[in-house]
Amino acid sequence: MAILAFDVGGSSVKYAVVKKDGTIGEKGSFKTPADLEGFYKGLQQVKEKMASEHKIRGAAFSMPGAVDDERGIIGGASAIPYIHDFTIKKALEKILELPVTMENDANCAALGEVWLGAAKDKKDVAFLVIGSGVGGALVKNGHIHHGAHLHGGEFGFMVVDEEGTILSEAASTEHMVRHCEQMKGAAEGSLDGKKVFAMADDGDADAKLAIKQMIEQLARAIYNIQYSYDPECFVIGGGVSAREDFVPAIDAAVNKILEKVRIARVRPDVRQAKFGNDANLLGAVYHFLQHK
Repeated sequence: MAILAFDVGGSSVKYAVVKKDGTIGEKGSFKTPADLEGFYKGLQQVKEKMASEHKIRGAAFSMPGAVDDERGIIGGASAIPYIHDFTIKKALEKILELPVTMENDANCAALGEVWLGAAKDKKDVAFLVIGSGVGGALVKNGHIHHGAHLHGGEFGFMVVDEEGTILSEAASTEHMVRHCEQMKGAAEGSLDGKKVFAMADDGDADAKLAIKQMIEQLARAIYNIQYSYDPECFVIGGGVSAREDFVPAIDAAVNKILEKVRIARVRPDVRQAKFGNDANLLGAVYHFLQHK
C-alpha cells in the first residue's frame, strides 16, 4: 500500500510513490501546465501509470498558496493562478478516483522534516525556508499550526526596521544577491547565490558583507521566534541551507545576540534540513497519514 504524492510548483510538478514508512519509490516530474485542463490531464496520466504498477491508497498534494484542506480550497495567490478559489480538492478526488489531502508547500516541507528528518525527535518546531523570499511553518505537537487566517509561520512578513522592510526582503537569498550587485555596481541578474558565496569564499568584501547582513537578520528573527513561540528546534531549508557553513554562521550570530541580552537563557537549537527537494513529497504524505 502506498500514497501517490504530488509537489506542485510554478515550473514543475514532482511526483513519487511513497510507502507508509516514508520510503520513496518511483518518482518523476512534468512541466507545470499552462491551464487547469492540462493540469488535470497530467495528474491523471501519472495516476494511471502508477496505479498499474502499485497499489495506491490515496493522493497527497503539496501546493502553493493558502491551502485549506478542510474546505478543499486554496486561497491567496501563487505562480499557478488556476488552482485558486474553488473547491479543487473535490475536483481532484473525482479526477483521480482517490482520497485526497492537500497542504501548503512550506508546511509540507516542515512536516517532512518532523516526520523523518532533522526534527524527527521533536514535536514543536519552527521551519524557515530561505530562497526568493523567507517562507516558514509552525509545527505544534506534531501538527501544522495554521493560525486564524492560514498565516501561521509566515515569518517572511515580520517587519525588521522602521521603513517597513519585511524579513523576506531583508534576509532572502534573492535580496542578498541583489544587495551584493548594488554594492559592486554590477548589472541586476549578473549574480546568483552560488556566485556570491564563491566570491565570499575568495575574500570579496562586498559578498562577505551581503551574506553577513542576511545571516544577522535571520539570527534576530530566530531569537525573536524562540522567545515568542518557544519551539524545541528550528529547521532551516532552501538551497542555501545545503552549505555546511550556513547554520554554524547563524549559530554564531545568535550567540552574539545572547551575549548582549544577558537575561535570555534559552539558546535556539538551529538545524539544517535533511531532505531538500523530497521534503515536500514526504510532508504531503505525512499530512495524508495524519488525516486519513
